[in-house]
Amino acid sequence: MGLRQFFDSIEPHFVKGGKYEKFFPIYEMVESFVYTPKTVTTAAPHARSYIDMKRIMTYVVIATIPAILVGMYNVGLQTNMAIETFGAEGWRAWILSTLGIGFDPGNPFANIVHGALYFFPIYIVTLVAGGIFEVVFATIRGHEVNEGFLVTSMLYALIMPASTPLWQVALGIIFGVVIGKEVFGGTGKNFLNPALTGRAFLYFAYPAQMSGDTIWVPVDGFSGATALSISASAGFEELAANGMSWMDSFIGLIPGSIGETSTIACMIGLAFLLITRIANWRLVVGCLAGMIGFSLLLNIIGSDTNPMFALPWYWHLVIGGYAFGLAFMVTEPVSASHTNLGRYFYGALVGVMVVMIRVINPAFPEGMMLAILFANVFAPLIDYFVVQANIKRRAKKHV
Repeated sequence: MGLRQFFDSIEPHFVKGGKYEKFFPIYEMVESFVYTPKTVTTAAPHARSYIDMKRIMTYVVIATIPAILVGMYNVGLQTNMAIETFGAEGWRAWILSTLGIGFDPGNPFANIVHGALYFFPIYIVTLVAGGIFEVVFATIRGHEVNEGFLVTSMLYALIMPASTPLWQVALGIIFGVVIGKEVFGGTGKNFLNPALTGRAFLYFAYPAQMSGDTIWVPVDGFSGATALSISASAGFEELAANGMSWMDSFIGLIPGSIGETSTIACMIGLAFLLITRIANWRLVVGCLAGMIGFSLLLNIIGSDTNPMFALPWYWHLVIGGYAFGLAFMVTEPVSASHTNLGRYFYGALVGVMVVMIRVINPAFPEGMMLAILFANVFAPLIDYFVVQANIKRRAKKHV
């Protein structure tokens, strides 16, 4: 029996009146992931497009693959380098020792396997915890669980520090799914990015595990400042003295969240999303213009007491979560502006806000997460003013 025949044979048990009717959302989620959804328009007139929800979500997941691979390698690299000084313990160390892989930071295979032992538990917990609540809401509302959660879960896992306790991972994704999306009606109706909502909740609820210099490399006793914290305290000129070159930051060989450190991996993913037209280029142009323009302005203004005023735009690009946020969060179509002109303003707002938070706010050197959430709130207002301006312009033509 083929897979298609198998689904056809068990479907009567899940539809209305079937033995397992209450599990229909789960059945439809699995079937939709394997095959094209049956809920398509069949009667004319209608418009056809090769882009549907399933294809959009699949493309976004594919676009994150470079960030996943480089992220796992970098987590393993940073951890193995720290282990040389502080030693190794725990179940991950036992697995690597038992398999004879070891902790050599010069061994790419050892690095990527060690990094995978941090990434996959976080991702699995994210899938299980968030997936349960997706199914609960889908069951109560009587609609299918779509592929949107696959993207949310992947992005959420990639913006986590590798040292995050798994119970906090579960709590954050539950908050992001329920408060960031489901209370507004589910996929396509949320005005906040669910992954960032969950991450922001953890940052403010558990700052000890989400901020500081000890969380980025998951080795007890290790403390390593990020590029942003070094720049904020001593100026970006000190990055080289701490072994962080611009190229290391561009490739992704510095401490940080799992998937955020590699600018080149994020840019590969962004290029894929732009080519497939999943991402809108106006959002990218606006965000880059806002960041570059405002950072240049602050460079000109300067400051004798705040070294972040001197941070060039090309360093803003490669440190912190800017590149990841630009590629996968700013371009998220649901929570961003929907008008073409509004997309420029939305992107520019994110670009300006991230630099403003990083430079002017001394308590919070990273700003991409808050900048995007701030812009999410204003996206409907931006679209409203753009639409009203268009209405007034057309009305004047016909006076």
